[in-house]
Amino acid sequence: MSTSEPGTSEPGASEPGASEPGAQAALSTSEPEMSPDVSRRRHSLRTGWTTGTCASAAAKAASEALVNQTTPKTIEVGLPNGARVAFEVESARITSGDTGAPRSARAVVVKDAGDDPDCTDGAHMTAEVRFAPDDRSPTVLLAGDGVGTVTKPGLGLAPGSPAINPVPRRMILAAIEEVTSRPVVVTFEVPGGAEMARRTTNARLGILGGISILGTTGIVRPFSTAAYRASVVQQIDVAAAQGERILAASTGSRSEAAAMRMFCDLDAVCFVEVGDFSGIALRRACRDGIHTVHLVAMVGKIAKLASGVMMTHFHRSRVDTELLAEVARASGASKAVQRAATETETARHFFEACEQAGELAPLEALCRMARRNCEAHALSEPISGREAWNTLRATSAAPEHPDAMPGRKLHAVGAEQSDPAEAPLHPAMQVPVWMVDFSGERVVANA
Repeated sequence: MSTSEPGTSEPGASEPGASEPGAQAALSTSEPEMSPDVSRRRHSLRTGWTTGTCASAAAKAASEALVNQTTPKTIEVGLPNGARVAFEVESARITSGDTGAPRSARAVVVKDAGDDPDCTDGAHMTAEVRFAPDDRSPTVLLAGDGVGTVTKPGLGLAPGSPAINPVPRRMILAAIEEVTSRPVVVTFEVPGGAEMARRTTNARLGILGGISILGTTGIVRPFSTAAYRASVVQQIDVAAAQGERILAASTGSRSEAAAMRMFCDLDAVCFVEVGDFSGIALRRACRDGIHTVHLVAMVGKIAKLASGVMMTHFHRSRVDTELLAEVARASGASKAVQRAATETETARHFFEACEQAGELAPLEALCRMARRNCEAHALSEPISGREAWNTLRATSAAPEHPDAMPGRKLHAVGAEQSDPAEAPLHPAMQVPVWMVDFSGERVVANA
């Protein structure tokens, strides 16, 4: 790999000048909000109901059938915010014992995820309810066919317990108490749930046998960034709880496949597809005591990270093509590569121009800048483009210098930072950045 650094002058210049990347404007790491246009479009979509809400409805319907010995056609349950919502009961039946008294009851509520592309949309949430053998025992919730069982720590649920999160558990118990004060045993089933779970991260998290019963509000909001962000955080927490200290984060399916080939010795729980939530994932990993996060991504995401943008969704941020041009010029790239930086709005064109010309130094420079920003963001230490540049020069000029070692202060190079105490700290958590091609088959640059 080339060791040339982003500078400011024409090819051959040896000192940084006024046109260095980041010299004219301080770049702080940031996580921009969704654009107003996209936010409006998202809010015009139809909301749906979580598996937790549907489970509470099914459990209440079955409880009502058991207690009243009639099968309800509709059922109403409460949401965490106090609102009430009614569901159609798809089917219900009562099973009698030898004496003719009802022994158990089953009810099915079909999940409607609204306009969200949820793999559990249409799931037949089934609850079978029977009275507990001892009236002094608590109500028990069990996982039947198609509902997952927790096998690993880190989820806030005991290994061996059903994958029913705390808020849905409270909703289910509250719904049952609206019908009876007697303790019951509830077994949840979801036909086809094991197949649905294959399209989730459940197996990686140690949830086996089916889907999870989830939800914090009871409502599915289409394309919810909060839901995806929560799943990323959960994956990191599970890995940390199992004692893992090295993660491989990726931004999509192809980069994740690349990460799995590159770091095949890591446990499956260590691979986290962070999507656009690189910043949140890094901060969580740092908080959880992870010491290395290998970030595998393609040029577009890395270019945004290099410019300090930590939420890389294309509707929230654009590639800074002027930064690409400055990096190309500073890396001594040919005029053709420099022009390619601003010829289109995408980083892909720039990447392809670098590859075609056999000039990888600009891509390596982007990786170095992205790494520095990621490491700073993990500790909530926004830095300017000038600081990133000084850090790169300090590290490159004297890689064995004690000031450039992890955990030590980096002394800035240049008159603009005369006080070494003001130089940014090198964080304890390392974030090596790996740029792969668009097939995810090759590592093109890294830092």
